[in-house]
Amino acid sequence: MRKLIIASVMALLPMLSMAAGGGVHLEKANVDIADQASLQRGAKTFVNYCLSCHSAQDQRYNRMGADLGLTDAQVKENLMLAGDKVGDTMTIAMSSADAKKWFGNPPPDLSVTARSRGADWLYTYFTTFYADDSRPFGVNNAVFKDVGMPHVLVDLEGGLKKAITQDDGHGNMVVTGYEPPISVEYEQVARDLTNFL
Repeated sequence: MRKLIIASVMALLPMLSMAAGGGVHLEKANVDIADQASLQRGAKTFVNYCLSCHSAQDQRYNRMGADLGLTDAQVKENLMLAGDKVGDTMTIAMSSADAKKWFGNPPPDLSVTARSRGADWLYTYFTTFYADDSRPFGVNNAVFKDVGMPHVLVDLEGGLKKAITQDDGHGNMVVTGYEPPISVEYEQVARDLTNFL
């Protein structure tokens, strides 16, 4: 009986993973965690665009610097925007109560997001925001439908994309492409940020 249960679970895993990802094709992130320049660019993007709302409370600034090949002085000068100490964890000033009021839920801590979601999921998430007037911030995401956050990287992307949709044969509209297509420059930003996370 136990073998039958295990076999059943193993047979269902592909369907469960597809349901968790919304059935969206995940693009390959093609990251290289040994690429120090990419990691440093990703850290800079994270600090400048994400750390206002998303903490990385399991990460210390000085540990991040060591992992990126940076001295404490370089970390302080380039990656610390507040009066934090280099040994502090990467937390945010926004309270959970304010975050719930403004966004519906507190933004998740991103310390282990890459481990839990995977690099391909993150990369695809960063590259699949599109204009959606029905959403509070005017955007939606193909990987995380009805996402509760604005597209904070929109300026780096060069503006919001329009989603090209098609009926999947079951009455559901699915995103099949974007107009304009994603630029090579923004793909690199998304790759660097994914690499860092």
